[in-house]
Amino acid sequence: MAVYTEVGDEALAAFVADYDIGGVIAFRGIAEGVENSNYSLRTGAGDFILTLYEKRVDPADLPWFLGLMRHLAQRGIVCPLPVAARDGAALRRLCGRHAAITTFLPGVWPRRVRIEHCAPVGAALAGVHLAGADYPGERRNALGPESWAPLLERCRARAEEVQRGLADELHGALAAILAGWPAGLPRGHIHADLFPDNVFFLDGRLSGLIDFYFAATDPLAYDLAICINAWCFEADLSLNVTKTRAMLRAYDAVRPLEPAERAALPVLCQGAAMRFVLTRLYDWLNTPPGALVTRKNPLEYWRRLRFHLAASDEHAYGL
Repeated sequence: MAVYTEVGDEALAAFVADYDIGGVIAFRGIAEGVENSNYSLRTGAGDFILTLYEKRVDPADLPWFLGLMRHLAQRGIVCPLPVAARDGAALRRLCGRHAAITTFLPGVWPRRVRIEHCAPVGAALAGVHLAGADYPGERRNALGPESWAPLLERCRARAEEVQRGLADELHGALAAILAGWPAGLPRGHIHADLFPDNVFFLDGRLSGLIDFYFAATDPLAYDLAICINAWCFEADLSLNVTKTRAMLRAYDAVRPLEPAERAALPVLCQGAAMRFVLTRLYDWLNTPPGALVTRKNPLEYWRRLRFHLAASDEHAYGL
């Protein structure tokens, strides 16, 4: 989450007036994240999140995202529900941006990931994959493997500002990843961004999943690889195999992994690390001055990528 577009008091009041949620009581920007402009909104009806969509989000995809959240919620996944205005539309316009209000989920995301967080996340991710199986239509992953080489080229000229030799190393690693990228794995709708700040816990239990705006149709095990990268590395960027084992076993208990998915874990984890190296590198180099946004260091994922490149098989992850 982040704030790129400022919303004035009058514009906000006029926007909220189209909903049956009462008047505005409190309103503040949320600085975490890098993608859309997000605000915490309190009205006479309670707490909500207001999102203005920008940057990588294609407006044509927004009905699919909002529909997916509604579909998952109807099947027991605790995630934000889009709020419809009086005219029945959940997607509207505010300050020149597409915008939507969603329900607020209670809980706190874990600032320090512990082993006991990892199994609930694995089980919840498998639940999302099963619950989304009958959601109609597909969405191409705009940040999937075919996007990585063009994105690297857009960063190549300035990558040396981050670390000497980074562009050449990423180019070589990317060639190996794409050459080994698996085909024929089970596919479905994936979250694609289930980082700790997108998972809430309350009283020691997982209380909700948020931010489905990278969701796409792709190999399900790739989603698991994204979670391994996001949840299972320590502060010194070493992999905690106890965490990966807990996550993988909990996932497998809900949706059993096929042998081909297990065998593909190293390259899937390489690809997941590469995806976040490149998007973080691009944002690091191109975030506009003065934006209320937290930039993420791409080198943290470059270090993860190096681990995965050295992993020979699924045993490196505790399987």
